[in-house]
Amino acid sequence: MTIATDLGRALRGLAAGAAAVAVLALPALAQDRPAPAQDLPVLRLGLQLSGTVNWEVDTIRHEGLDTANGLTLAVQDMAAGPAAQVALQAGAVDAIVSDWLWVARQRADGQDLVFIPYSRAVGGLMVPADSPAQRLGELAGGKIGIAGGPVDKSWLILRAYAERQEHIDLAAVTEQVFGAPPLIYKAALSGELQAAVNFWHFGAKMQAAGMRELISVQEAGTALGLDPGTPLLGYVLRGDVVRAHPGLAEGFAAASRAAKETLATSADAWDRLRPMMNAADDAEFEALKAGFIAGIPPEGPVDEAAAAKMLALMAELGGTELVGSATTLPEGVFWKPAS
Repeated sequence: MTIATDLGRALRGLAAGAAAVAVLALPALAQDRPAPAQDLPVLRLGLQLSGTVNWEVDTIRHEGLDTANGLTLAVQDMAAGPAAQVALQAGAVDAIVSDWLWVARQRADGQDLVFIPYSRAVGGLMVPADSPAQRLGELAGGKIGIAGGPVDKSWLILRAYAERQEHIDLAAVTEQVFGAPPLIYKAALSGELQAAVNFWHFGAKMQAAGMRELISVQEAGTALGLDPGTPLLGYVLRGDVVRAHPGLAEGFAAASRAAKETLATSADAWDRLRPMMNAADDAEFEALKAGFIAGIPPEGPVDEAAAAKMLALMAELGGTELVGSATTLPEGVFWKPAS
């Protein structure tokens, strides 16, 4: 027998031993691996793809945070607002982004929806940089542009603040122009308006363009006794979908929180997102980035007592047109992880 033969046998023995060890180790390793994507439950998320929430959703998918947390996120483009709400109620999608006041209204009417917080970012009332106005009362006789309608939540809070702090009816002493956020943004920059109330990201763009914030909705709300930590916007999920797939809501909430942590700490993540942010220049990019991070809600359950206080104020200011029959906070609006 040759040395080569003995060496060959030895090597074959080592290989067989290594293979046996590997086979024994496979079950333990398999326990640590996430399930293949094709075996995970799919959450159909309906979004307007031009919205700021896509910065977070794109981060979730790019980083694989959905599959790492036990689900596959499938995004469908759709119109915002009522169209998305109808799609959710019809079962065309499993989740959308909306405010929890709408969820409260739907639950009061018997709809099975739950809310997972996404953002507490709110806008403010913007005026031109050279505006002489230093308080809301000094806008009397002027024209205010409002993104939304007469029961827009930010506008209602500002009206309540003006009445309580300055003893004026802001709607009575000014002219209001209601319109889509981009139209209000353009009209404000062109000088057609003396002031504008818009979504937070348009407010950030206005500031980057030289306008100034006379008062934020958060400041006005705090003066009215509202908790600035209460998130207004969130992911709204169908309750039947949550029940059909145990762990789905918890996994999605974890993926959302992980994406927020990435965006709060990683400049590279923002550089990757910049093309979809449509920032006109560096100043606008930084303003949008800062505004998003400032709007990240605190971790943990929503303070339901604070939310109930906000709902009561919205019911007082907006009536049934805004909150329907939800004069008190219905049970189950805010999703809670299983104990």
